[in-house]
Amino acid sequence: MRTSHIAPRPSHVAPRTWHLIARAAPTLVLLCGAATAAQAPRTFRARLSPVPIDVSMQATVAGTGSVSAVLTGSKLAITGTFEGLKSAATIAQIHKGPVRGVRGPNVLDLAVTKTDAASGTINGSFDLTAIQVADLEKGRLYVQLHSEKAPDGNLWGWLLAQENKR
Repeated sequence: MRTSHIAPRPSHVAPRTWHLIARAAPTLVLLCGAATAAQAPRTFRARLSPVPIDVSMQATVAGTGSVSAVLTGSKLAITGTFEGLKSAATIAQIHKGPVRGVRGPNVLDLAVTKTDAASGTINGSFDLTAIQVADLEKGRLYVQLHSEKAPDGNLWGWLLAQENKR
């Protein structure tokens, strides 16, 4: 007696069709698994440090911070903290530079919650376009925090991909 690993054929399905479906099923399962793996979350991090300054800005620009961003599919979730500002934070934004290290325009607005005058948190959640995902992956996006005494930017940090540790 021969044992088959193929499930019994429903009566409304032709034998040849059922055989093809049964043979293709393992491949489909593998492809579905690969698609799920492709959607695995990817982590990006930024170290927030003072923007480039000149002598006139030394009295108003200071502080440190960090940001973590998780990209799942096209959904980006950002959280971060900052401290040591010389004046209260006002806004935080994600900007797109033409290349890493060069300032560019604002593309997304983040929420700022102040713990006190010199510190607080940054967060936001966005559905990115395909172009924005590509910009993130290429290191073109950065977070910039503004403050009352530094309205053109106090801290900034480039969102860089982190290696997945296994």
